[in-house]
Amino acid sequence: MSVKEKIEEDLVSAMKNRKELTLSVLRMLVAALRSRQTEKRTKCAKVGVATEDLSRESELTEDEVLETLRSEAKKRKDAIEGFEKGGRADMAARERQELTVLGAYLPAELSDAELHAMVSEALLATGAGTMKDFGKVMGRVMAQAKNRVSGDRVSAAVKEMLGAK
Repeated sequence: MSVKEKIEEDLVSAMKNRKELTLSVLRMLVAALRSRQTEKRTKCAKVGVATEDLSRESELTEDEVLETLRSEAKKRKDAIEGFEKGGRADMAARERQELTVLGAYLPAELSDAELHAMVSEALLATGAGTMKDFGKVMGRVMAQAKNRVSGDRVSAAVKEMLGAK
């Protein structure tokens, strides 16, 4: 079962069980996925994809669904940070609950050890030795760890390891 199908199934379940928070978060997520799919459909139409192929071509891939999920989770993390700075603990708590619901659909994050191993491997493969090679290493690690780690964590790990050289 794909992540998108699981989300839609859980949305129906949340409606039946009257789980307000889960229902709210999943509705927001489905709206974000539809928006992303509409954007993709528009791009496909502009490029000249045949009308009969448009719906098939504009379907979101599993990676695109996970990217959208990660994006929504990042919005919640940023909101939590902002609410805490603004002294709004109640709103921060609500965002944490929403983040917990979203987290159930995200794949497990890479551990620090796994991330460092990936960065080390990328450093060796690219022959990187200075911060000038930062982009090469980032690109390689992000391609390998797609949707399993945030860019911020990868960036910090790459900077740490390049700075150590």
